[in-house]
Amino acid sequence: MSRSSTGAEAGRAAGRPRRRTAVRTAGFGAATAVSAVTAFTLGLGVLGGGTALAGTGAPAAGPVVTRAGLDPALVEGRGANVGFAEQEAEHAATDGTVIGPGRDAYTLPAEASGRSAVTLKPGQYVEFTLPGAANAINVRYSIPDAPAGGGITSPLNVTVDGGHRTTMTLTSQYAWLYNLYPFSNDPTADVSHPDWWVTECGCVPQDTTPTPVFAKPFRPNHFYDEQRLLLGRTYRAGQKVRLTVPAGAATTTVDLLDSQLVAPPKIDLGAANVLAFGADPTGRRDSADAVDRAVAFARRAHLKVYIPPGTYQVNRHIIVDDVTIEGAGSWYTIIKGHQVDLVTPAPGGTAQPEGPGGGSVHTGVGFYGKDASVGGSSNVHLSGFAIEGDVRERIDTDQVNGIGGALSDSTVEGLYIQHTKVGMWFDGPMRNLRISGNTIVDQIADGINFHTGVTDSTVSGNFLRNTGDDALAMWSEKAEDARDTFDHNTVQTPVLANGIAVYGGTDNTVSDNLIADPIREGSALQVGSRFGAQPFTGHLWITGNTTVRAGTYELNWNIGLGAIWFYALERNIDADIQVTGDDFLDSTYNAIMLVSDFPVKDLYSITDVHFKDIRVDGTGTSVLSARTAGGATFQNVEARNVGAVGINNCGSFHFTPAGSEFTVTDLGGNDGGGTTGPWLAPWELPNTITCDDRPAVVPPPAPSAW
Repeated sequence: MSRSSTGAEAGRAAGRPRRRTAVRTAGFGAATAVSAVTAFTLGLGVLGGGTALAGTGAPAAGPVVTRAGLDPALVEGRGANVGFAEQEAEHAATDGTVIGPGRDAYTLPAEASGRSAVTLKPGQYVEFTLPGAANAINVRYSIPDAPAGGGITSPLNVTVDGGHRTTMTLTSQYAWLYNLYPFSNDPTADVSHPDWWVTECGCVPQDTTPTPVFAKPFRPNHFYDEQRLLLGRTYRAGQKVRLTVPAGAATTTVDLLDSQLVAPPKIDLGAANVLAFGADPTGRRDSADAVDRAVAFARRAHLKVYIPPGTYQVNRHIIVDDVTIEGAGSWYTIIKGHQVDLVTPAPGGTAQPEGPGGGSVHTGVGFYGKDASVGGSSNVHLSGFAIEGDVRERIDTDQVNGIGGALSDSTVEGLYIQHTKVGMWFDGPMRNLRISGNTIVDQIADGINFHTGVTDSTVSGNFLRNTGDDALAMWSEKAEDARDTFDHNTVQTPVLANGIAVYGGTDNTVSDNLIADPIREGSALQVGSRFGAQPFTGHLWITGNTTVRAGTYELNWNIGLGAIWFYALERNIDADIQVTGDDFLDSTYNAIMLVSDFPVKDLYSITDVHFKDIRVDGTGTSVLSARTAGGATFQNVEARNVGAVGINNCGSFHFTPAGSEFTVTDLGGNDGGGTTGPWLAPWELPNTITCDDRPAVVPPPAPSAW
């Protein structure tokens, strides 16, 4: 999550107290900088792997289309219905080097979709066979940073069947962050918070005050970016798109290629056309004032605003209220802006009607509703254009988001948002917002955040990749988010924190989403009493979701997280929480975790959580890790390929003769297991202590049909 201040949280080793440390509020810490210097200088990660199709074990043959790096049949009905075909580079023809699979933090494989990619040196290629007709592609890639930070550019040649060559100019200007939260662009910087506990220090901080020496660059991350390209004509299925790194270019890692058939641009002759108000479709002149004039006229005349094909330079917020703005399509209408320094920081509030607020030191391109303190905006409808920002560092007070403010009774549909701080950040109170069919990629922080009193609203059918914090979040910081739904969204490779997180609120739903490859300091799904959130009340339904390769190593705690994890930090979690019909596939550690922070383990508990009709296919350790007081019920939870004892029950670490403080209730139908036997064995019930602080990890086989 994006934050206005770093705050403080506790770093600890699970099961043993550690010194309180000022850990950033957006997550936790990190692991050792594995191959950090190599990754920084060469753009390489862990080598190895092959070209087997994840989820099938079969070698690639012809075009291989996957969803979240899996056979689409394994995730059918989950996630967004996108208009493109996603093909992983490791399944394509190449004379480059397949890197991965690997999940160690701070390496290129770990941040790749499916945890593998292809690294190309100058002269090498990767070639994709089109699975269907296409006139547009999108390439997800990584190139090295500049030695002193700030990024470089490098060419990549694109040919189809050996002809029609186009050269893309790749950049790492929006990638490569370093150090501790809120991160740095300087790879040579010393540790930014030497007083924080970090696992790279091999000392005992409660007994000493060390000054450890850390490898530089320290904790490199956020390696990937992506770039779209219209091919100029339609190619048929079976034709081959080859990406070649030319001589003299930088070593380039290609993660995947998306291909699609983009519809012709939309035309609206009856709308207020921004060109008539002086907008410049070449992008050479700033068009913000022209868009404002078109919006003002359209409101008076009760018309829509139309932005035709072109690139429009907009370097500040466009304030919207009671207006419809539509583009020709997100591939054709590009609203692109520079990040602009403010002479003085903006005043308090989070999105003042006249522009950025909350202490912002920059402004940039974005469409903002009025601040909730002045009533917010309503009846706003945005569709069919791209917002491309210029955010290269994380400053949590900055209002440099793609969409912001308060928007009630409104819709946001069919946008492409890239390189802003947060794709969409809403500060309530506000109600009845519908967000659907958008693509949000390459964010410094969150994808979409419902912050403070967002009610009766829906986020559905959206695709989010490479967010720098929670991809989707409900954050009830000052007022409850209530009756909101996150449904049928796809989240891939959130670099930091969680795929979907719910912090407090009442009667909310998270349903039929697909979350893949969370990378560090979080996992696929989180339910957390933290960040000053209001309590959970009423119910929370988590239904029909699929997680893939989730469960990261929590590097301040030095333990693995669950694919879904419940975290009691600031209060009890005791609402009616139903986790029903979810699939947890290839979990790196455990599938389910319930945990309270060690300093508050005797204050807060997690109760009234119910798991039903769950499938667990592959865990590195247990099905359930309980590290808190409380309890949960389990019914029809099927598990296979479980790497350790089914339940790792530590309770609140008092290890009393009466057993654990966490109670497991078996409601029947729980079967399957792994090498140690049934995952839910009679001897584990109801509260047998089975605590293994850091169990050995047994990598599971790839998921397969149930």
